[in-house]
Amino acid sequence: MSTRIDRRFAALKQEGRAALVTFTMAGDPDADTSLAIAKALPKAGADVIELGMPFTDPMADGPAIQAAGLRALKAGARTSKTLALVREFRKSDDATPIVLMGYYNPIYIYGVDKFLIDAKAAGVDGLIVVDLPPEEDEELCLPALKAGLNFIRLATPTTDDKRLPAVLSNTSGFVYYVSIAGVTGSAAPDAGKVAAAVARIKRHTKLPVAVGFGVKSAEQARAIAACADAVVVGSALVDALCKSLDNSGKAGLGTVKAVTDLVAELAQGVRAARRVAAT
Repeated sequence: MSTRIDRRFAALKQEGRAALVTFTMAGDPDADTSLAIAKALPKAGADVIELGMPFTDPMADGPAIQAAGLRALKAGARTSKTLALVREFRKSDDATPIVLMGYYNPIYIYGVDKFLIDAKAAGVDGLIVVDLPPEEDEELCLPALKAGLNFIRLATPTTDDKRLPAVLSNTSGFVYYVSIAGVTGSAAPDAGKVAAAVARIKRHTKLPVAVGFGVKSAEQARAIAACADAVVVGSALVDALCKSLDNSGKAGLGTVKAVTDLVAELAQGVRAARRVAAT
């Protein structure tokens, strides 16, 4: 069964370019602003939207995304509201793929079966759950696939050839390559090392490979897009949002624009890479 993610990557392959995948935290800094940002992302150049599910103990996230999650929780965010955001988004956009990214605990508390039914009904296309290894596929991965959702796995610089097949088993949609060891937003990726890693992963799978962690500028996005099927940007967008907030942490008139302006710049970088690579 083809999902929005499958269809989007197939279309971009025809265009001969990489995807720009944007990450923002659902409910940050408040529900209305978060929805307004999500709605504005495709026009700004986002090809796939990742929404973070706020959680109190986000162990893989750096300070920027941790702070975003706390802002969202303080504003009343919870799993049901994240799904409501997706439902509202789908009223005006039925094409842009949406991936929820986060941790297993909030899904477990919500109830796995109920979550999968509600997520699918809301218009969610895929899940990235960073703290569930392949050994735990029975918990969520296999039920998610059965429900028609892509389950997207992370590969890292320490995922060797022996481990990679386990990581790739039951993975669908795309593979998310974490380009640096460490938490989100901690360093800039090395394009040469990334190219080698993407090539290695592609020897094991036909799935698109998205590269994230540490991409902050159009130039970096362009370099990654030259060797990967997608570029994922998160911390830089969350930082841009944070800088637009007033002293009390509330959204200002320029909050949505602060995010979409950066997305537009990154999108230009991604689109330029394929043109250069194709000539």
